[in-house]
Amino acid sequence: MTENNFEARLLTSDDYKGFASVYEDFRSRAVSEYKFELDPLSYEDFVESVEKKLIECLVLYEDSIPSAFLVYTTAISEAIELNIIHCFDMENIVERSSYLIKKFLELTKTERTEKIVCYPMLGSQKSLIGEIARYGFKFVGIAVLRFMMEGTNSREILNLTHLEPLESCYTIDSWSEKYFDSAVEIVQESFDTSADALFDPRFKSLEGTNDIITKIVKDIYAEFLPEATSVLLCNNIPVGFCFMNLTGGTIANIPIVAIKKEHQGKGLSKHMLKNSVEKLISYVDNGEKHITEVNTTTETNNFQALKMYRHLGFKEDYNYPQSYLPIKK
Repeated sequence: MTENNFEARLLTSDDYKGFASVYEDFRSRAVSEYKFELDPLSYEDFVESVEKKLIECLVLYEDSIPSAFLVYTTAISEAIELNIIHCFDMENIVERSSYLIKKFLELTKTERTEKIVCYPMLGSQKSLIGEIARYGFKFVGIAVLRFMMEGTNSREILNLTHLEPLESCYTIDSWSEKYFDSAVEIVQESFDTSADALFDPRFKSLEGTNDIITKIVKDIYAEFLPEATSVLLCNNIPVGFCFMNLTGGTIANIPIVAIKKEHQGKGLSKHMLKNSVEKLISYVDNGEKHITEVNTTTETNNFQALKMYRHLGFKEDYNYPQSYLPIKK
């Protein structure tokens, strides 16, 4: 197959019927091949999102027959978020994906003068690392960790974990709106120079971080869990946060753990994390929520964070390359 047989164009209503089988092939592989936590949108909901311009879908045609697609969006953050590249039956992945990426970069040429491209290469998409590196993408390794409510020894490890008592000036509270401004300041300070800021530039400014925290606490990303979100206070002044939300009603996620620099290195993040996880366990044991796991991500070379999570019963499930394309100069 040569590129002479290829054509790529944005999905329109004229192509909905023919494209359906390719999308359904993706849906059937989303969990097994791409490590999706939940089933992706139904085809009807996917089409509706395209029509509302919430997402853009670039489709590859071979002799006028759809065979692969690439989905991206600019509606959620300041970055161009490349969500998925999928090829029907997983065939000719590198060749087809390369053509789609080239067309995607052409379509977003103007936007890329102001926005980075971020692309979490989940599951089988790891095979595309060499190909997208040719286009200037850079990579950060991300580890996915899970605390399972049942079926593993996560709970036992947590119960056996001994933490030194908090110093008298420190207390832990649950989330309240009164802590919002402090959260923005502390999270921005903590993430400004982190790898996260490479693929989510909102962390580079207070305004951008305000947007992130707003989307967390206003249920934009997932259901926010204020009671399970821990706020570390020092003499009643916020100095740390461990946010918690819920996806699909059963999967808890820790999107952000942040602590002011002058309070780091004292094991205080462990106290916040332990407090949040124990709150979730109480929900499960009291029958309030059917939570099956708590998950989070961290950089594969952030050994301090990995050690903290392991110490509290989390186990590494898998890792993936988080790729990003810097702003085009």
